[in-house]
Amino acid sequence: MDDAMGPRVLLCVCLVSLLALQAMPAPGQASGRSKGSQKRQAVDTTVDGVFIRTLKVNCKVTSRFAHYVITSQVVNTADEAREVAFDVEIPKTAFISDFAITADGTAFVGDIKDKVTAWKQYRKAAISGENAGLVRASGRNMEQFTIHMTVSPQSKVTFQLTYEEVLKRSLTQYEIVIKVKPKQLVHHFQIDVDIFEPKGISKLDAQASFLPKELAAQTIKKSFSGKKGHVIFRPTVAQQQSCPTCSTSLLNGDFKVIYDVNREELCDLLVANNHFAHFFAPQNLTNMNKNVVFVIDISGSMQGQKVKQTREALLKILGDMQPEDYFDLVLFGTRVQSWRGSLVQASEANLQAAREFVQRFSLDEATNLNGGLLRGIEILNKAHESLPELSNHASILIMLTDGDPTEGVTDRSQILKNIREAIRGRFPLYNLGFGHNVDFNFLEVMSMENNGRAQRIYEDRDATQQLQGFYRQVARPLLVDVELQYPKDAVLDLTQHHHKQYYEGSEIVVAGRIADHKLGSFKADVQARGEGQEFRATCLVDEEEMKKLLQERGHMLENHVERLWAYLTIQELLAKRMKVEGEERAKLSSQALKMSLAYQFVTPLTSMTIRGMADQDGLKPVIDKPPEDSLPLEMLGHRRTFVLSASQPSPTRPSSDFKQLPTQVTGVDNDPHFIIHVPQKEDTLCFNINEEPGVILSLVQDPDTGFSVNGQLIGNKARSPGQHEGTYFGRLGIANPATDFQLEVTPQNITLNPSSGRPVFSWRDQAALRQDGVVVTINRKRNLVVSLDNGATFQVVLHRVWKDSAVHQDFLGFYVLDSHRMSARTHGLLGQFFHPFSFEVFDLHPGSDPTKPDATMVVKNRQLTVTRWVGAPQHVCPELLCICFRLSGPSSRCHMGGGSFLGRCHPAGSKE
Repeated sequence: MDDAMGPRVLLCVCLVSLLALQAMPAPGQASGRSKGSQKRQAVDTTVDGVFIRTLKVNCKVTSRFAHYVITSQVVNTADEAREVAFDVEIPKTAFISDFAITADGTAFVGDIKDKVTAWKQYRKAAISGENAGLVRASGRNMEQFTIHMTVSPQSKVTFQLTYEEVLKRSLTQYEIVIKVKPKQLVHHFQIDVDIFEPKGISKLDAQASFLPKELAAQTIKKSFSGKKGHVIFRPTVAQQQSCPTCSTSLLNGDFKVIYDVNREELCDLLVANNHFAHFFAPQNLTNMNKNVVFVIDISGSMQGQKVKQTREALLKILGDMQPEDYFDLVLFGTRVQSWRGSLVQASEANLQAAREFVQRFSLDEATNLNGGLLRGIEILNKAHESLPELSNHASILIMLTDGDPTEGVTDRSQILKNIREAIRGRFPLYNLGFGHNVDFNFLEVMSMENNGRAQRIYEDRDATQQLQGFYRQVARPLLVDVELQYPKDAVLDLTQHHHKQYYEGSEIVVAGRIADHKLGSFKADVQARGEGQEFRATCLVDEEEMKKLLQERGHMLENHVERLWAYLTIQELLAKRMKVEGEERAKLSSQALKMSLAYQFVTPLTSMTIRGMADQDGLKPVIDKPPEDSLPLEMLGHRRTFVLSASQPSPTRPSSDFKQLPTQVTGVDNDPHFIIHVPQKEDTLCFNINEEPGVILSLVQDPDTGFSVNGQLIGNKARSPGQHEGTYFGRLGIANPATDFQLEVTPQNITLNPSSGRPVFSWRDQAALRQDGVVVTINRKRNLVVSLDNGATFQVVLHRVWKDSAVHQDFLGFYVLDSHRMSARTHGLLGQFFHPFSFEVFDLHPGSDPTKPDATMVVKNRQLTVTRWVGAPQHVCPELLCICFRLSGPSSRCHMGGGSFLGRCHPAGSKE
């Protein structure tokens, strides 16, 4: 990274993706490339018989929560197998939530489980000492995800990786950085960033470092208005070429999107789906005067470039001090020395004397870290006690070291105790670890215990800029002792809501769950201390505004607010467990693991495994959260290439298989219209159920396996007086008690095993889940598919309604795609028709509608009056000829007998 880029990486918390998808020659073959045409449009994009058809990055940001999906399709046109690599980099702070490979019409989907279970499953790798992990640490802020696999001749493979992160504000902006490096020309390349911020977007910019200015203006489209911002980058193949006659790509660098939100209103409180997110970043506050002590390691290991860069950074930082600030310098090696031994004002004379001290100090031998920190703490504590005017300043302690303590107190637990007892929560401690020979975890724990944070300074030519960049983030304190308070009876599971200091250009984010029925009383109170005065503010939830936001952003808003809370909670639990041992650590680990599994995040406690794949040694791929000190991929020995197993049944089929329903189908939809396909008569029956909202109907019950499907009715909210109240399915429960499988589906969420707090998805998600012989595939095309190992397949369709629709509430449809392996004893409103049955229609006579004659029908030994309806509307019946009738009464109801919604139910009058 060049000098100019150094501070920018530190100044902004970035979402970064390095996209690299490269065709590799098969072992033992040369890598050939067709000669490019003299014309741009005729350039050959194929490398060794392989071309990249699509490479797309889709990023959706909703109130700082960023959801990324990287999708790429590679086509092997050769007559032999070829090796390809899917290579991306994601931020260390992001959580992977999904990965899938689709080849030859079969999808191989990642399965997230606790790390212990995952590694037991693939213990062969552990026993052999090998590592089939796909993710390794990469550089300063990144993790590299790489998988090599063999693609069959004349076939294609699609990779899809999903990861998520909360964007952090730094120096007045949020920054999304996608490092683009496809390594060859791509037929359809696209980066699409969609931003929704309820308070409105104040600025939005996008730039590509690898494009000439004129070409960037042609290919990058950006716009924002009100709450919405959009950036799209879609270069043609010709625009990707590094020269008019080249077959190489110029896409190699950073693509950045920078934005901020409107700050005119102090309150930014978002509530959706019983979760809230509070964003606190007040503007137009007076900078507080500060007391700062720099504690610097001058041990022998700092010699050379490190001490040179440290001097340069200190000199520039001293130049940024404000005249009202107070400061001192402490140096520690074998001995501890301070420049003044007490705080002095940042006058020009004092600053000049400090510069001279920095330029002439010499290195010492050992590392008395404990002594150096205690001296710095003592200076700040004495100022607080003896100089009342300084006690109202914002005090900060910054320590820089490059190694382990070797002098004085060296026991880490004792050092932590000493520092904690000396500071006593009065001010934050920021630890900077210089290089890789430092115990960074130790520095992290020490900072967290004292209201600060740790940051690694990398040994590179831009280390001076890294040090300056860190200081700029804390140089302008605006508030201290910030306390965000919420009604105790209204909130649950609150994230960190006390912050020692708030700095200019940053943002404090608090999230939590809202107790049922407490929205009306929900508010947030903020108390803090600013320059010369107390700071107080109250924020109330604007319910009407929340309703408007939900209409604008729909269920993505609900999903993102909840996942934002989950992300922050998991991060905090992982941080807290670093500070404790024994039973308390185990408890925090258990809580973090439970949430990681519930929200399907790959964290340090979980792993994602991919079934149906193996490398040449039989090892299965594993996706882990790598430790920071893990070796890069290039240092792990020979490259592993995975092959999809043709003999192993696939976990699921790709979503494209289910875009359309069959023309002949059994199911229930709309008000609710039950549609029964009768193949033996080449006919279709349809009937309606007249029941009240809230009634639960038994749709499918298989007593041999315990499998069941129940549906709960909802009403039409916009019914006019005297109008028939239409009812629709607003909740479906699918369960199999034999395997503890439960799935609850509503128009808002899809919940796996709701009784155990397991994963919650929205209809905007693309996911495939497998549990105990059941595969659930969520397709963004507003449907999900449930496939059982015994061959039964069902589909749930989501119906969105619009403002002027006759129906004013979203609802669900349920269809049976395959039921031939369900037992003959299966019953329920749909289940009773799964196996062949006969019916007769006779006594055709005029009905109340002369265009639709009535008749008598005998079906399942019941005699009914029915209406013959020719040319029925498509939404009622997919066939042109339908026999329609209405049923009412208790025979359609599901009597739970005290059981839960997700379980077996017995229609009135039925007998097992």
